[in-house]
Amino acid sequence: MSDLIDDPRLGLNDPEFSVTEISGAIKRVIEGEFGHVRIRGEVGRVSFPRSGHVYLDLKDDKSVISAVIWKGVASRLAVQPEEGMEVVATGRVTTFGGQSKYQLVIEDIKPAGMGALMAMLEKRKKMLESEGLFDPSRKKPIPYLPDVIGVVTSPSGAVIRDILHRLRDRFPRKVLIWPVAVQGDKCAQDVARAIAGFNQLTPGGAIPRPDLIIVARGGGSLEDLWGFNEEIVARAAAASDIPLISAVGHETDTTLIDFVSDKRAPTPTAAAEIAVPVRHELSAWIKEQSSRMAQAQSQMISYRHQRLRDLSRALPRPETLLDSARQKLDYLSDRLPTALGQTVQRRRVALSDKSGSLRPALIRRLVHTEAQKISALSQRLGPSLMRAVGEKSRNFSSTQTRLQPHLVARTTQRNRTDLDRLSGRFVDVSQRQVKQLSEKLLSMDRLRETMGYTATLKRGYAVVRSGDQIITNKDQAAKAAHLEIQFADGTHALGDQPVTATQSGKPKKPTKTPAPEQGNLF
Repeated sequence: MSDLIDDPRLGLNDPEFSVTEISGAIKRVIEGEFGHVRIRGEVGRVSFPRSGHVYLDLKDDKSVISAVIWKGVASRLAVQPEEGMEVVATGRVTTFGGQSKYQLVIEDIKPAGMGALMAMLEKRKKMLESEGLFDPSRKKPIPYLPDVIGVVTSPSGAVIRDILHRLRDRFPRKVLIWPVAVQGDKCAQDVARAIAGFNQLTPGGAIPRPDLIIVARGGGSLEDLWGFNEEIVARAAAASDIPLISAVGHETDTTLIDFVSDKRAPTPTAAAEIAVPVRHELSAWIKEQSSRMAQAQSQMISYRHQRLRDLSRALPRPETLLDSARQKLDYLSDRLPTALGQTVQRRRVALSDKSGSLRPALIRRLVHTEAQKISALSQRLGPSLMRAVGEKSRNFSSTQTRLQPHLVARTTQRNRTDLDRLSGRFVDVSQRQVKQLSEKLLSMDRLRETMGYTATLKRGYAVVRSGDQIITNKDQAAKAAHLEIQFADGTHALGDQPVTATQSGKPKKPTKTPAPEQGNLF
């Protein structure tokens, strides 16, 4: 019996552990053995609770391991895990004693190669396309000449310098720059906030609301441009009330924002070219149209004048038109005395015939007959008048009972209220029309000032004259007796000495002054 009790195979002498103690021992063994691991697998079930943590499963064709990403790590991830994505997760294996299970605490997770990113991008693209965000009918037209342009990009890169330089060369405009991170974890959030921020600006406020938005970034790899493939950026671009041009990467690079934007530009420089026309070409086109219109007007006047001369040759002379009428008048005047005599004689005969039939007895009989008729009618007149008066009195009494003063007053008040309301609407409509016409007039005046040469003088240019002649090259300047330079704030005379060239035969280049920077209100 003692031998049976001391048998080690029965485990009667082994130490006893509590459930918590054995769970802690297992936890220490597993964490010590797998302190830092990298696991490749496919993302299965993904959960995003309100706590901010992310719970998911990593699986392959045979096994599944639970994983968790704590809130602090999840907020720093460049790419959020999605179901079906193949990833490489880095972390440590630990246990959860409350459920007797082990899990992977992920410290970093990335797509497993370019194929995983492209698969996720294609899935996201199909989802947005099914919602109608790529529909061409919802794209807004780009304004021909925007007054203010908002640019969403990095303020320190070469992209913003290229855009400002191109705008300055083609047609200078006001530029608002919203600085954002164009790469990394904060890129998507910054770009989405910038687009929404521009749309929330009040038109005519202290900070002007842009008429056009350009989202720009230079070229890079798929990972570098991934921020512009995020769903939050695509939805912000689709929700923008301001027309938006996407200029992300080079011509071969394509991101989700390119599909939802109103216009895609292959490069940031091309976006600036799409945004504004060339001022010199526009001015030349206007001059050409003006010349064509003047020439067409002159040709039309000449054609009408020649046509009038041709038609005047076919018209008869005025005296020819009167000859026939004058002859007819003479003929009728000759016949008039004879016709008058014949008419008088005919009327006299008719009068004699009528007077012969008028005898006194016949007249008395006719008078007696008419008197009897009048007597009969006078007897019927009294009763008829009484009946008519009675009927009118009854109608008057009936109408009087239906005419109540308070009903008339109520109708009058209602009509007066309707009249006041219509008058107020008429005044409001008139004021809105006057305001719209005033704004249109101010816009046209600003365009006139922008296209005039005086606006060019304010940007540092000058006009050189010699008397009434404008000097455009050095030969003309060398021959001029005196020069006069017009600046934005006045003119300056150089005196009577002609301008001479340097020994090399070329005029000395003036010191290049930097062009004024566009306004950066941020």
